[in-house]
Amino acid sequence: MKHSLIKLAAPLALAALVALPGLPAYAQSGPVKIGVATSLTGPYADLGEEVKRAVTFAAKEAAAKGTLKGRTVQYEFADAETDPEVARRASEKLVLGGYKLLVGLISSAQGLAVGGQLEKWDALYLATINKSNKLTADACNTRMFRANHSDAMDMAVIGPWLKSRPEKDWVIMAADYAWGRDSAEEFTKAAKVAGKNLKASYFAPIGTKDYAPHIQQIKDQKAQGMWVAISGRDAINFGVQADQFGLLKTIFPVSQSFAVPLTIKGMGPIAEGIWGIINYSDGLDTPANKAFVAAWKKEFNRDPANFEAETYVGMQLLFAAVAKAGSDEPEKVAKALEGLSLDDTIFGKVTMRAQDHQLIMPNYMGKVGKVGAELKPVIEMAVDGSIATPAPDPSCKMK
Repeated sequence: MKHSLIKLAAPLALAALVALPGLPAYAQSGPVKIGVATSLTGPYADLGEEVKRAVTFAAKEAAAKGTLKGRTVQYEFADAETDPEVARRASEKLVLGGYKLLVGLISSAQGLAVGGQLEKWDALYLATINKSNKLTADACNTRMFRANHSDAMDMAVIGPWLKSRPEKDWVIMAADYAWGRDSAEEFTKAAKVAGKNLKASYFAPIGTKDYAPHIQQIKDQKAQGMWVAISGRDAINFGVQADQFGLLKTIFPVSQSFAVPLTIKGMGPIAEGIWGIINYSDGLDTPANKAFVAAWKKEFNRDPANFEAETYVGMQLLFAAVAKAGSDEPEKVAKALEGLSLDDTIFGKVTMRAQDHQLIMPNYMGKVGKVGAELKPVIEMAVDGSIATPAPDPSCKMK
């Protein structure tokens, strides 16, 4: 019986080689090299671990299915921390080592920092977590793609839902970098359309430990609703402190990052009933998702989380593009990704839109609720990809 071959290497971090069953460890054309610059330390380290699991799982699955037609998959991890410049240096080092197909960056600021270097490096970057609209708007380019939900896609769901809410006065609490600012701007637009009054917006740096000053300012506004765009350990810290200071008892919170497994686990019982965007739920009723969840639980003894699922789909797209191109050269893979459709993903059919390199897929809204004895994101509203994916931003000029 053939087994997957895992090799440790790399001064950067961890490298792994997955051999396709029945084939020699190195196919004649050589391995497909994937560079994974992600947050291995800092407040987004837990999200980086989700990326690592997804990449490992997708590579092993591609090997088992023979997706790459006899080629092996070799991937290498590097710590991008949370800093855009660290991410740029880590990504460049991966590229210089031959890992020119890049994935894994957590913050949108990091994705934007790397995106501007891709042509110079002769590399390709596929975002699976970065939400800032800029990636597929004014910062778009021929070598950068997004396989996850953007802020605009989340607001396509939030907008109609917000109109149905009785809360009139709102505040925003967001991370002080590209994604948080972008999210706040998009929510402001949605609130205006919904006839809501935005009283104030507050921003905190990544890694903030003490949210007490922000929480007091929010309480002083006496708003009825609060939009939260903070993620990772920061979201947990804010949520727990907001509860301790009594904020969650006086305001209706909704978020892009509370109704996700990592935050739910960290917040515990206080997360129950909180509404938010649900980009993925392990309860999605598609044949592919049921098979994915079963295989994931067998591999990791736990349900897949949102970033794991979206990174998994991104890796499927990347492998499909390499197979379609018959090459792992970044320029050829980029051309193969444009307009590429996969009919049977965990989300159903998805398509990488050629005009702005945004993946067209459905999106969801819901709240944290009990599924059996466990708190999980529970979908209350599903929006088809044709509606959930706004038209390309006119500021995107592919070069």
